[in-house]
Amino acid sequence: MQQTSQQYDAVINTCRELFLKKTQDYGTAWRILRLPSLTDQIFIKAQRIRSLQQNEVRKVDEGEQSEFIGIINYSIMALIQLERGIAEQPDLEANEAIELYDKEVSITKSLMENKNHDYGEAWRDMRVSSLTDLILQKLLRVKQIEDNAGATLVSEGIDANYQDIINYAVFALIHLSEKR
Repeated sequence: MQQTSQQYDAVINTCRELFLKKTQDYGTAWRILRLPSLTDQIFIKAQRIRSLQQNEVRKVDEGEQSEFIGIINYSIMALIQLERGIAEQPDLEANEAIELYDKEVSITKSLMENKNHDYGEAWRDMRVSSLTDLILQKLLRVKQIEDNAGATLVSEGIDANYQDIINYAVFALIHLSEKR
């Protein structure tokens, strides 16, 4: 588990650095995005990853890694939106945005550690393509919950699904880094 924790932190550090740079470039314009818009953006990225995994020809020179990073960052933005609500204008300074980012990562990593303990790091035996499919499944669940105005009868909420999506994407990036 110690190795997983270190690998997880390395992946998140890469994602966090990009989040910071984009925050410097664009500010926190993402604060105006409604949850379904973020969900759709993540869905597009996951669909592209699946397409890259299935198709031999690529017409855009970006691989799976950048898309998984995008999935992680957009999912963290969605978790922040869930907690803070949607803004009419960008309303966060960069330092406040990164504090919220770090808070959501901490909660999500803790969930991963607890699940990893119970499941015995089963993800290490999974393929990246399976992790992609699980991300897509979670996104379809989120879309259904959104369409139901957030109501569920027995299922976990939207936040738990976003956290799982982040963790699956981190696992995929760890697998991809180990192949290099």
